Parts: sequence; C-alpha cells; structure tokens
Amino acid sequence: MSKIISVCIPKGGVGKTTTAVNLAASLAVAEKKTLLIDVDPYGSSALALGFTPDKIKAGISDIFNLSKNISFAIHKTELEFLDYVPSNVNSMITDEKISKFSDNRVILKNALKDIKESYDFIIIDCPPILRGFTTNAITTSDSILIPIQSGHLSLDALDKLFEYLEWVRDVCNPTIQIEGILLTMYEEDKVMQISARELQQRYSQYLLNTKIPFTNLLNEAMFYGKPLCLYNISSGGSEAYLKLAGEIISKN
Repeated sequence: MSKIISVCIPKGGVGKTTTAVNLAASLAVAEKKTLLIDVDPYGSSALALGFTPDKIKAGISDIFNLSKNISFAIHKTELEFLDYVPSNVNSMITDEKISKFSDNRVILKNALKDIKESYDFIIIDCPPILRGFTTNAITTSDSILIPIQSGHLSLDALDKLFEYLEWVRDVCNPTIQIEGILLTMYEEDKVMQISARELQQRYSQYLLNTKIPFTNLLNEAMFYGKPLCLYNISSGGSEAYLKLAGEIISKN
C-alpha cells in the first residue's frame, strides 16, 4: 500500500525542497519504490536532481491543464528506486494559468489514482503558500511532513499551518495526519535551544527524533545536481536524512 506524504510549511528558507529531495532519495536508497512530485512553481527540486529544462519531457503543468496523463511526466533518476515528476511551470503566464486550474482541489488526487499503488512512498514538494497547489497536494495525501528551522517566525508559520489543516479536514480530507515535525538546519546555539524548547512544549507529540544538522554540503550537492546521498553519503547531513527515512519507514 502506498503512503503519500506532502512536505509543507507556509515559509520559505526552512529546507522544504531539500527535505523532499533528500528524503525521497534516502527512501530509494532503502529500496523503497518512491515517486517525488514537485508542485512548487519554482521547481527547485529539478536542480537538486540534475534536471535541466531540456531533460524535462512533461511535468506538473501538463497534469494540471489535463493535457497529459501523469505517466508521461514521470522521469527516471540516477537512483533505481526513485522516479520524479518535475514542476515545469516555466513562465509567469503558465504560472497564472495553471494556478487557476489548481483551484480544482482533486486534480492531483485523480491523476494519481492509476499509479499510486506502484510506489511505496509518494513525496510531494509543496510551495510555501496555503492554497492552490498545496491544497491539491494535501487533499490527496495521507500525511504531511513539516520541516521547520528553529526560530520565532517558523513557529508562527507552524501555527498557521495547523489552522489550515483544520480547514482541510473540514472541507476535503478528513483523514489527513501529521507525519511529523522535522527540525532542519539544526545547530546547538542559544536561539535554537530556546525555540526548540518552545516547540517541545507546544507540539511535542509530533516532533520526530531525527534532526537535520546545518551543513553547506546540502547546497553544494544541489549545485552539482545530486541528492546528498549520491554526493557524499558519509556526511552528517546524508546520515541524518537516511535516519529520517528509517524513522518514517518504521512508523509506516
């Protein structure tokens, strides 16, 4: 049975795409058949997996405008067990047009019906906006994974996300669960310790055991178009994402 997990929080710069890419890759390393779907119009995951525009045959815009079946948008990656659907929203005009289609909350859910059982895990990288593509992703998901960088603004974003989830449960997906809250870019400094303590007090039941350490290697690996497990599998960041994959596998 397939598990669909959206990686989501209404804040940029917290490691959302980095987490989606490296979690999906780490699940693939564990030989779990995994599909990564990018519904963020910025499409940063393509860079992280080495996909330049000329290598993308179809993507999320073709799915949302109903011009192609999702099977045509699935790309093979360097990892045997990892497939990928890119976000090919490559202009403002396309973005505006596709965003209107995304108001139909079940487009992605319907698109995935025929293929989802081919995968153990489907990971969806969401934009940092709580509408449109994100609502589509969460409507079809079993759970959400919330990456959060310790700090006050991230905690505010977390509060907004939980309010949004209540709306989602009322309107379109009553069974959506929290896969977990993941601390990213983690360092043992005073600010992080204070905000992590506040997070523990308010959301302790959702906190994952894994923490992703701050490391420039994650950005370096993205620059070279590889998930960290293919760039430097012995690094602390790679080990942390492999640990996260193991934690999620054991939970499911």
